[in-house]
Amino acid sequence: MLLWSLLLVLGAVDAQSDWLSIDMPRHVYEGDEVVVRCSGDSNDMIGKVMYYKDGSLLATYHGISSHTISNARPSDSGSYSCEVHELFYRFRTEKTRSVWLTVQELFPAPTLTVGPLQPTEGSSVTLSCDTRLPWDRSGTQLHYSFFRDNHTLRSDGSSSEFQISAIQKEDSGYYWCEVATASHSVSKQSHRSHVLVQSVPVSGALLETQPQGGRLLAGERLVLVCSVAEGTGDTTFSWHREDTGERLGSKRQRSRKAELEILAVGGSHAGRYYCTADNGHGLARSAALNVTVTVPVSRPVLTLRVPGTRAVVGDVMELCCEAQSGSPPILYRFYHEDVTLGNISAPSGGGASFNLSLTAEHSGNYSCEADNGLGPQRSEAVPLSVTEPPPKIRLTNGPHRCEGRVEVEQDGRWGTVCDDGWDMKDVAVVCQELGCGAAKHTPAGMLYPPLAEEDQSVFIQVALCEGTEDALAECEQVEAFDCDHSEDAGAVCEAFLPHFS
Repeated sequence: MLLWSLLLVLGAVDAQSDWLSIDMPRHVYEGDEVVVRCSGDSNDMIGKVMYYKDGSLLATYHGISSHTISNARPSDSGSYSCEVHELFYRFRTEKTRSVWLTVQELFPAPTLTVGPLQPTEGSSVTLSCDTRLPWDRSGTQLHYSFFRDNHTLRSDGSSSEFQISAIQKEDSGYYWCEVATASHSVSKQSHRSHVLVQSVPVSGALLETQPQGGRLLAGERLVLVCSVAEGTGDTTFSWHREDTGERLGSKRQRSRKAELEILAVGGSHAGRYYCTADNGHGLARSAALNVTVTVPVSRPVLTLRVPGTRAVVGDVMELCCEAQSGSPPILYRFYHEDVTLGNISAPSGGGASFNLSLTAEHSGNYSCEADNGLGPQRSEAVPLSVTEPPPKIRLTNGPHRCEGRVEVEQDGRWGTVCDDGWDMKDVAVVCQELGCGAAKHTPAGMLYPPLAEEDQSVFIQVALCEGTEDALAECEQVEAFDCDHSEDAGAVCEAFLPHFS
């Protein structure tokens, strides 16, 4: 009984045992797995194992079991030991010596370098995420991620650099990076760096055309190219007509150049153009550029103009030729039955006129042609009939047109001729002018009643014809000064009667 009591007392005493040991590494890196193993010469005697760090209980296991730190951190550094309760000695414990564990940093928190820190819009920016591994872990694979504010720019890349090829104003913000091992057992972030993207006002606006020079034919495609020498961000390009004040259109895009296309130009597109560019930091305007559009002439229209209602020998006829469209200068040619009458140039466009004194031979078809170097255009043919002028003399109240009282026309009014000195020479000229036969008599006008109206004038007092004149108007005359209608002259000519076969 005394021996048994002594064994119980001795079994309850803690002792640092030589047969019990703790096995663990002394130096590791963060992220490593650390296994702390407590074992003795006779593991079958171990009933319960307790692990301690810096004197504080970490974990308790029933039976022999190791303690694992799956992802070591520097805070896991410290003094480790274990204690066992023997299976057959209820109050007996054995304790190992303490072992110091040092958990070293695998790599320091990265440093984010931004170059440049205040870039201009459109420039390239390089983000560098820099850290370092210890020499004995230099082969550890690291992954790099980059962030702006709440946005992920790149995740788990193998390169420590990230490039923004053309940074924009909205890319301003706080940037940081993260470095992690492949298993993400260790990951660390850099401090945040503020990046402010600078805008560049637009300047050096330039307007160009395609084709170059701004010279086009009607129907061709015109492209107005507006560009700026400098300027960043979204830019609004606008195109304008300087001569009309018209705004042709606008485009907003992130570019230093924009185009406005006119699929098929016409004559109305000729003029002076300019463009403007504005990115919100000031407006730039280009110099004005002249665009010329050469329009082929349209088919001209020929108009014939004579003094009266019909063309008469001796009239001066005006031939008016006009193409409704066509770029100047325009050369007009005038034709009679395909024989060239003449040509006239219209240096400023519009129509042209040509005057022609008519003879009986000028009856026929007339046309004109317009040509501005892009192909001549011919008008439709216009027919013309030239007649002999109506006589300005007549014989009234007689049995036929070749006999009666003599009347002449002056300024559209008909009057009589006094019989003073009236003889066969005068009658011969009258007969010739009327296309009648030979002169036969010089009767008094009163023989062909009724007499002329009182308000009808007596135009000629004396006609002094030689008999060879073609018309009474060609004879020398004395204006009436003392004559009434009782003295009106008459004439009798041989009449030509129609001949029927």
